[in-house]
Amino acid sequence: MSAEVRPVDTLDLRGVLCPMNFVKTKLKLESMEKGEVLEVVLDSGEPIQNVPKSIKEEGHRIIDVKKEDDHFRLLIERGE
Repeated sequence: MSAEVRPVDTLDLRGVLCPMNFVKTKLKLESMEKGEVLEVVLDSGEPIQNVPKSIKEEGHRIIDVKKEDDHFRLLIERGE
């Protein structure tokens, strides 16, 4: 599925601590149109545990999560 989804932008948040990684993701999503896709790169541990949960609570949709070495790559569709 993710092969056909093209993100309009990428945020590399490796090394960014909670909750700033969520804040930066939320602000970026707010600047996008409904239905657009954002790619976010997060560290393992607390960031990958907290950011997706908070993003879903904001009304957005996690399309895909891929583990790559010591980080994760998320595709997030902008919701309402």
